This record gives sequence, C-alpha cells and structure tokens, in this order.
Amino acid sequence: MPHLPHPTVGQLRRDPLPLRGRTALVTGASRRGGIGYAVARRLAAYGAGVHLHHHVPHDAEMPWGADRPEQVVEGVREALGDPEAPVCAGPADLADPAAPARLIETAADALGGRLDILVANHARSGRDGALGEIDAAMLDAHWEVDTRSVILLVQAYARLRAKMQERTPGGRVVMMTSGQDIAGGMPDEIAYSLQKGALASATRTLATALADLAVTINCVNPGPVDTDYLTGEVYEQIAARFPAGRWGMPDDPARLISWLATDEAAWITGQVIDSEGGFRR
Repeated sequence: MPHLPHPTVGQLRRDPLPLRGRTALVTGASRRGGIGYAVARRLAAYGAGVHLHHHVPHDAEMPWGADRPEQVVEGVREALGDPEAPVCAGPADLADPAAPARLIETAADALGGRLDILVANHARSGRDGALGEIDAAMLDAHWEVDTRSVILLVQAYARLRAKMQERTPGGRVVMMTSGQDIAGGMPDEIAYSLQKGALASATRTLATALADLAVTINCVNPGPVDTDYLTGEVYEQIAARFPAGRWGMPDDPARLISWLATDEAAWITGQVIDSEGGFRR
C-alpha cells in the first residue's frame, strides 16, 4: 500500500489567511456580544467571505435585547483579512420549515454562488423549564429551531455541494451543543437540552452522510460563555468554577470553530468537542 509523502516545508508553514477565497454562513450572528459574531469575525480574519444570519425579534424578547444588524456587519467587516471578501447579512425565522433552504440559497447567491462553511450557531432561548413545567408547546418550539432547522440547513447545504462538478475540498459544517450529556445535565432546561442533545447524537451519522461530498461535520460544546446574559453574585460563582477564574468568552469557542473550518482540521469529522476551559461541574 503506497504511503503519502511527507508535507513539504512550505506545506508545514501556516498560511496567514487559511480561508482566503472560501465562503461561510454563520447563523445566529445577531449580537456583538454573542458567539456567532465572534465566529464570523474569526472566519473573516482568516480570509473568508461571510453571510450573517439574524432574527432580531428573538433577541428583542430576551433580557439582553436586540442589537443593530448593520453594526454587527460593520464589526465583522473591520476584521476582514482579505479586503475583497464579501460580508453580508439577512434575516430568517428558522422556525419556518421552508426558511433553512431559502437561507442557504440566499447566502450562496450573496457570496458569489458557493458556500464552503456552515456554522449553525442559532438557538431558541427561554420558554423552557424543569420536567414538571414543560409542555408540548415548549418541546415543539425548541424542536423547530434548535434541531429541525439545523438538520434542514445541513440538508440544503449538502444539496448545494452536490451540485458542484467536483469534490470541492474545504466543505465544513459545525453545529453547537450545550454539554447536556456531561455530569448533572441541564435539569431546568429540559426542552433546550433535549434538542441540543439530539444534534450531538446525530453528528456521527451526519458525518457519514456528508463524507462522499468531501464535507466534515463536527459539534462544539462551548460550555458557559459570557454573552452578556448574567451578572452579579451568580456570575462570580460560575467564574470561580473555571481553573482560569473567568468565564469563557465568545472568542474562546470561536477559535476552535474557525480552526475546524481550515484545512488543518480536514481529518476531523463526526466529533463532539468540549471547549469548556476545565469548567468544574
């Protein structure tokens, strides 16, 4: 059996713009305090063109409130490693079963007809509870956004990649989970944790389904991240449970997710990866 040659010295050296010429859709990139924004900035800094998805009405209902999409876009544009790479944005309510396919098409069109990277970062917050509090409406609402829409996004992305004439390298999908399978679980957020757990469980199956398209797919658990939703004594108590004495910040998982989008991560697929900074449960 022939052996692959060792990398040349040039191949061993890092390209400062490892995603130059590639394009990405980042969902749930609607707030400058969020993980999606940090991921989009990292991808842009690595040279990618980026389409940012937002659903402002969801944020407007939350305690942290909504951001202005144009300011989010400007913040990503400021990080561009390749000044010629496009940065664009658009809304979609992913509870609509037709919205994921439309979003993939819209993003690909805005990015010049191709889409290399899909980061499914969006999620429904709130309207959840413990086992004695949940009802069918809560379960369905989280299913629609947290799981169904992600699978439909991956499906539409795969169909787009299948239309390409060649096995174009660099196909990447990253989904997000929430550590619900780690000790203790999330007993006060049954609906949310159930749906995020479904994504983690499906990761290896989806990796097999996407392999023939030269696409990798992984699922990242970012652990507790400071996205401007908590302050005060509880915030400090959680910070003390990290060996570093601080919460994870949005750029902590963003560095991992952006690396998974590069060619350096080409041999990693079907994995659920915890990026928690040693958080003690």
